[in-house]
Amino acid sequence: MPTTEPPSAQGEAEDRLRHLHRSGVLAQGYPSLPSLLEALPESRLSWAGQLIGRVDPDDVLKQHPDTPVLTVGITGHGTLAELVPSLTAEFARHGLLMRRSIGDFGQYVNDLSTPDSHLYARGSQLVLCLLDPMVVFDEVPVPWSVEDVEKALEEKLRLIGWLVGRFAEHRQATLVLNTLPLPRRFSAQLVDHRSRARLGVAWRSANVALLRLADQHANLVVLDLDPLLAEGVAADDIRLSMYAKAHLAPALLARYAREIGHLARHLLGRTKKVLALDLDGTLWGGVLGEDGPEGVEVAGGYRGDAFQAFQRAAKQLAAQGVLLAAVSKNDVEPVRAMLSNHPDLTLREGDFVRVTANWEPKPGNLRETAEALNLGVDSFVFVDDSPYECGMVRRELPEVAVLAVNDDPALHLERLLRDGWFDVRDVTVDDRARPARYRDEVARGDFLRDFDSIEDYLRELGVRVTLAPAASAEIGRISQITLRTNQFNLTTTRLQPAEVRTYAEDPARRVFAIRSSDRFGDNGLVGAMFTRREADDVQIDNFLLSCRVFGRGIEQACLAALLRQARDGGANAVIGSYRPTAKNAGVKDLYSRYGFQRVAGPEGDTAWFRHDLTVLPAVPEYVLLTETPEDGAL
Repeated sequence: MPTTEPPSAQGEAEDRLRHLHRSGVLAQGYPSLPSLLEALPESRLSWAGQLIGRVDPDDVLKQHPDTPVLTVGITGHGTLAELVPSLTAEFARHGLLMRRSIGDFGQYVNDLSTPDSHLYARGSQLVLCLLDPMVVFDEVPVPWSVEDVEKALEEKLRLIGWLVGRFAEHRQATLVLNTLPLPRRFSAQLVDHRSRARLGVAWRSANVALLRLADQHANLVVLDLDPLLAEGVAADDIRLSMYAKAHLAPALLARYAREIGHLARHLLGRTKKVLALDLDGTLWGGVLGEDGPEGVEVAGGYRGDAFQAFQRAAKQLAAQGVLLAAVSKNDVEPVRAMLSNHPDLTLREGDFVRVTANWEPKPGNLRETAEALNLGVDSFVFVDDSPYECGMVRRELPEVAVLAVNDDPALHLERLLRDGWFDVRDVTVDDRARPARYRDEVARGDFLRDFDSIEDYLRELGVRVTLAPAASAEIGRISQITLRTNQFNLTTTRLQPAEVRTYAEDPARRVFAIRSSDRFGDNGLVGAMFTRREADDVQIDNFLLSCRVFGRGIEQACLAALLRQARDGGANAVIGSYRPTAKNAGVKDLYSRYGFQRVAGPEGDTAWFRHDLTVLPAVPEYVLLTETPEDGAL
């Protein structure tokens, strides 16, 4: 009798996706899509996106109101329809939802420059303007010379620079441009190599100018397509370009969509913070307990060099603010000795904010690490070579991004970097200092165990808080706090740097930066308050605080200072609001705890609170508060 092969993970995922679609329950099953799409190869994601794209985003939100959603406007020079399925799938892979608005063929100039275009009318939060080679070659005569291309590039760069500035005048959304690929079918039309070299210089110079535009505009991102093309992705498909005016190949659009998915995840506050690494078989080759320090593969030889490349990449990420944690089934003393003493190991114990080595289940160890760092497990990326451990973490902690690596260490690096889990718009000084501050946080936890009460601990901790108007150099970090803070975020309003700057420059508004330090060191900029004057009242538009400084009286000190400044400035009341999400339930009673009364407000799920400024809360006695009010009052 013929045997039947068991279904593959890919086959099961495709069957499940078809079933959800045909049964009309894709909206209901939307939270299951990340795990289903993870089982599909990249070549099948566009197919999956076509099915998912038939679901109305409002139907998903009715059943899953906490699903993060982003309104995306798409415009460009050529036909753009091929991009949509890939974008839809990439958003769904990360548990995100996309509302889309697509411009007509060749209408990018009108879309970006006209305030009544679809990009403006539909309130796009992320705008993608796809540039392709024909945006230049449609402008050159026949026959053409390198000088003609240089002139066309110069004129196009001037136009694009003007469009970016025009867009920034009217919208504070994030705008994405891309560098221009140069297909061989154009350079090959020049028969001499000297002219081809000159064309290459002109083309690359134009792309450099495009990339540098991002330094001039806070709301602009320019994606460099060269790294994608270097991986062997085709720039264009000649038939699609000729017949459909789709001048970028579907494979390139799919990779572009993947990069946009990473950016969207960041814009919606879903950037990961912790890279939790298994050790045996992941960070080094072999089993430490069996092979000993001399027997494991750390560096040297083809496998050792591959493990070393992975270690170097982890260290590179840590230098930019990613928190490294080790989670290993091992005895702790050999692990510490290995991390401290092995001469060829790139990562040392001091590179990790926490090292956990025991024989307990890894989901529990990840939970304990999250608690020690005062972070949610949804901030974690977990890398392990054991299918059993990966499966257990996926089952017990579905919020954790699990990266399963195999026994080929050369592929570890690609697996780690494939999905841009830690991508941000900008790396700030505070980002680079984050690992050291979290190591201090673990030390604070150890210090706490020496006290019988939290009050005694806080007195000895010596908390110092500074509340001051945000300086220009702090705008980027404050924007990042609005994007990445989920637990202590009263309204979860996400703001790009340009939006924070605009808010801060409004004479009727204030952005306050909150900094803290204690006996263990400087915590840096840990929070922000956004306020505005409305007649005789002060409105708190948002109040945010980093989860690593919860429970130290900082929130009470800042509210006490704000209320006192409002009263001294002649306000009658301070109004605050709280919009509930799946992650900020811990602050739902914040205003009530400090003398605010619940009041009626506009319809919706937002709760409103009012403080009449008669009896003000005090600054906790164990907090030393320094205020720097701007011009004396709110």
